Amino acid sequence: MPTDAANFISYRFSTRDLPERIRIPAWREHFGRCVVHADIEPLSNVPFQADASLYAVRGLRTLALKGTSMRFKRLQANLADGDDSIGVIFCSSGGSQLSQRGGEVEVRGSDAIAILHSEPVSVTYVEGLQFGLAVPREVLAQRLTDVESLAMRPIWHRTEAFRLFTAYLKSVIKTRALSAPRLHDTVVTHIHDLIALAIGEGPALGESSASAVVAARHNAVLDYLAIHFQEPGLSVQTVARCQGISPRYLQRLMASSGSSFTERLNELRLQRALKLLTESHASRQRISDIALEVGFSDVSYFNRLFRTRFGDSPRGVRLARKDSH
Repeated sequence: MPTDAANFISYRFSTRDLPERIRIPAWREHFGRCVVHADIEPLSNVPFQADASLYAVRGLRTLALKGTSMRFKRLQANLADGDDSIGVIFCSSGGSQLSQRGGEVEVRGSDAIAILHSEPVSVTYVEGLQFGLAVPREVLAQRLTDVESLAMRPIWHRTEAFRLFTAYLKSVIKTRALSAPRLHDTVVTHIHDLIALAIGEGPALGESSASAVVAARHNAVLDYLAIHFQEPGLSVQTVARCQGISPRYLQRLMASSGSSFTERLNELRLQRALKLLTESHASRQRISDIALEVGFSDVSYFNRLFRTRFGDSPRGVRLARKDSH
């Protein structure tokens, strides 16, 4: 599937409902030879299973794969498809083994590695969930010098550039931004920029004004808040320190999206409180306990914010729910 696809394309293939005796032939023919243009060799004695989801827009394609251990090989014959994209493979906890240009690399943990689709390559996956993406070589060549020389070089997950890249990518996948025509050009350009930063050897990222870095940092902050908003005393300083940026820069990031840090934090807490107040299993929980659970240390402040946001007090919302049942 080409990376210059004009429209959003979704492709899924699973062996789950196939008889076991034809799973491997079907997987190798329909997915291996017809979709990814590679030979596939199963490597496990357990019953073969594979599920794949591939998405493509102009300038980008992604592949999520879950199944038993297998080896993908793009041999010389497979290169006739003319795919000159650069692939980035994200390794699961079990690790992956890769071979290209006479070199062999084993990548483990949450690290990644870049490969060339225009040259023969072998990629061995262990059982579990795997993820990869591909972008046209030319878009990285515009951003990096001698991009081919960066292939088969591990990309360490602890680097700031890689952390921003993966956080942004997770947000894009979660929100399905690539399927929105008005968004995908900007999102894909951001991904190109962030890949170049992650696989290149540029300087450490500072408070850059580059749009891709700003977008990635903003998404990383939002993701952090979504996970930690219930922690009491969560502050701009705490989040900024965890994200490796200054409090002032974090406040500018939040302001760029139209809401301040405090407004975003309070909205997450209030929405969680509303859900708890309207759930039947939480009907006996005291309102003061709910306020504390969602992160408010001052119950009076919680009550004022709640009434302003939803037009009624927490107690009123709870009583209205009881009356409706």
